[in-house]
Formats: sequence, structure tokens, C-alpha cells
Amino acid sequence: MATATDTPGERSLARLPSDTVRSFKAEFSGEIVLPSDPPYDDARRLWNGMIDKYPAIIARCSGVADVVAAVNFAREHEFSVGIRGGGHNVSGAAVVDGGLVVDLSAMNGVRVDREAGTVRVEGGATLGDVDRETQLFGLATPLGAVSQTGVAGLTLNGGYGHLSRQYGLALDNLVSVDIVTADGRVRTASAARNEDLFWGVRGGGGAFGVVTSFEFDLHEVGPDVYAFFAWFRGDEAHRAADRFREWTETAPRTAGALAVAAHVPELEEFPESAWGETAVAFLGSFRGDLADAESVFEPLRTGLTPIVDFSGPMAFTDLQSMLDEDYPDGLRYYWKSIYVTGVTDELVDVMVRYNESAPSELSTVDLWHLGGAVGEVPQDATAFWHRDKPYMFAVEANWEDPADDDANVTWAREAIADVQALSVGAGRYGNFPGLNEDPGTLLYGENAARLGELKATFDPENLFVGNEALSERADD
Repeated sequence: MATATDTPGERSLARLPSDTVRSFKAEFSGEIVLPSDPPYDDARRLWNGMIDKYPAIIARCSGVADVVAAVNFAREHEFSVGIRGGGHNVSGAAVVDGGLVVDLSAMNGVRVDREAGTVRVEGGATLGDVDRETQLFGLATPLGAVSQTGVAGLTLNGGYGHLSRQYGLALDNLVSVDIVTADGRVRTASAARNEDLFWGVRGGGGAFGVVTSFEFDLHEVGPDVYAFFAWFRGDEAHRAADRFREWTETAPRTAGALAVAAHVPELEEFPESAWGETAVAFLGSFRGDLADAESVFEPLRTGLTPIVDFSGPMAFTDLQSMLDEDYPDGLRYYWKSIYVTGVTDELVDVMVRYNESAPSELSTVDLWHLGGAVGEVPQDATAFWHRDKPYMFAVEANWEDPADDDANVTWAREAIADVQALSVGAGRYGNFPGLNEDPGTLLYGENAARLGELKATFDPENLFVGNEALSERADD
């Protein structure tokens, strides 16, 4: 019998007869983890240390049959479902208090089809898993910029990264997906099969089911690229923003960069005299003739005083993993974003002001350069709406002490609110969602209504609750 002191997972599990769970375990090939099991506390944790949820059951799936069994069990016994892919989940939607977690982390296989020019990726794989296999053949698909990121969450919500301006979003390179929907059926969705579902998964997050595998187009990339990573003094932020704005107007598609307002980390790679000072950095890459790389990025350096410059040729896999150490497991994270239509002086003022007032020196305020191939896809061709936006303003609140949660979350939300109040602010990005507190219209624009209809069709009982913006529409 459950008591008032039990966790949500224990209370939810207590309503089931013990033989029901035993029967589920008997038909499951992977591992079922319950609140009383020793692995439970580790199994329920995500990369974001701020997330502290207690599911009733964690189903560590070994294959698609396990996913089907878990979805059917959850539906039949009225458990909400969270979907854990690579586990690099900033909003915490992968784990549900009192619900069932479909954990795909053991399903991380990657297979390259050189003849077809595609790669098949299981739902638990990370970017690093994919890059390791595809770069054997000098190939890549556009994914993110941190190798520990899960492919599933990144792709289903969009997927910006180093290759986006040249080859589009991660979801733009999808050929097909295999997905287990709320009725327990395994469906293949592509441009020729289950077209509505394929439209919805490309931008609608995990609202429609558990994607067990992704098929992506591949492109010739690497093995070496040019990485641009230079740091400048914080008092040069406005001058740096001018350089960035001018550069983005004519930058080739084979190059991309983002501007980052930060504090100089206390690392031996940086001058000790600059530790803790405000700074502005540029991070980007170039994938053309490496002999041209210096001239491509030189306008971003002009008139600025470098603190340190790490730029130079490197392996594409090293570029993809160079930020991994900045985002360790267990740190506390709250990331939120807003698209902007231009880089105005007022926007830069906000960027500088919030960098200076950040409660944690681990936090950053970022300005992404978008456009290129992403903007050439019609807005209604996929569920992803904000293709017409040339920039994205993102706040990464990163900190260590739980006592500082409120201060850091408030700081990030106020920064986004100040940008929203400017004439250039519009829309939200699903992979930097805060804690999923924004309405669907901000994420999906004019695609929101169609997404709500698809949610009602494929998940009428709102089994998959991770995407709150669509879950609310399904409940209307």
C-alpha cells in the first residue's frame, strides 16, 4: 500500500497487482527497472541535473518488440509515457513522474549504406555515435554541435548545427522513420508512406510515438574542416556584433558561425589575467578549400583584440565534440530561445547586459546565424515553422548549486522577455524550450492547428506527454 511519503513512481506502481508487473517483465527482453531496484536512481537521472522525477517503471528496451510491449502496457494500464533517447534532455520531458519511461539508450546502432548515400540510426544513438560511423567514409548528416546530444530529440524538434546553412536542419535530411504509435503499431513514415505522420514528426517533437530508427541522407564532409573559435574582450561586444552582422550578410553556405557572450573560463588555455572577465566569442566552421578559410573569417577578426584564438584545421569529429566538456552530466541547465529578425543595437544591449548580470559564470548568451538551406524549404512542408528567421537568440543558464535554481531560471526568462519586447523578437525553438512552458503557437506558428489534429489522430488519449504544447491541444 502506498503512503504519503512514497515517491510519485511508488504511488503509481502501487495501484497495479504485482502479477501484472511480473507478466510484463516475463515478455520483455530488455530490463525493467522499478523504484525498489538498485539501478533505479541512476536510471531515472538525465544529463540535466535540475530534473528530479520519479517514474513508476523504466523500460530499458533492447529492440522494437520491447518498445511495442512497453507502449501497449502503458496504454492498457493508463501510464503516461516519457521517451528517453540519448538522455541529453534539457527540459526533462524524457522522464515522467509516476509514468513509464521508454528508455532507448541501449538501441544505439548506426549503419551506413554507402551505395544509397544514407545512414540508419537507432533511437538511442548520440551524434557521436553517428559521426564515428559516417566519417569512416568521409560522410556526414547535419546534426548538432555537441557529440553527446541524442539524435532523436534533436531531430524531431529541428536540429541546427555546423552543417545547417549548407544542408538544412537534421529533420530536413530525414528519408524515413520507424515509429511505434500509441496503438502499439509499428509504422514507417516517409514521403511515400504515412505522409501526414512524416510531416508531423519533422518538427513536432516526440508527440506522436516512439521513433525507433531514423534514416538520413548523407553528404560529403571532412575528414578535415576549419574550425573558427576566437575570443575577444567583453568591452568590444558592440564592435564584434557589427562585424558579425556584416559577415552574415555575405557569408558562404560552406561557413557558419554564432556569437557568444560569456565569461572567460578559468582554464589554462586562457590567460589567467582574463579569467572571469566578460568576453565575446565566435564559434563556427568552414568546409570549403581549407586554404580559403582564413580569408573567409578574417572580417570577424578585423579591429578586435583577441584574448585567445583556437582556430585552425581539425577533424570534423573533433569539431563536433569540442564543446562536450562544457556540458557535463549532472550540471544544472535551463535553456531558452527566441528567434530574431535582425541584429539591432538594442538586441546587443540585452545580450551584453544579461551576460554581465548572469548569476553563474558558466552561462552564455548566444546569437545563432541561420538561413541558407533551412530557409529554402516551404514553411508548411514540415511541421517546423520558423524557417524564415535569420537569427536565433538563445540563453544557456548553466550552474552547479540547487540553491541557485530560481535565480538562474529567472535570469534566463527575463532575458527572453526583454528580447520579446523588441521589434525583432518572434517565435521559439523546440530544442531550447525552457521547461516547455510556451504555447504551441510560439513554436509552430501556422502549423500548430494541423499538428493538433495529428496529435488527436495518432495519440487521442495523450499517452506521449513530453510535448506539452501539443498535449494541451489534444486535451481541448
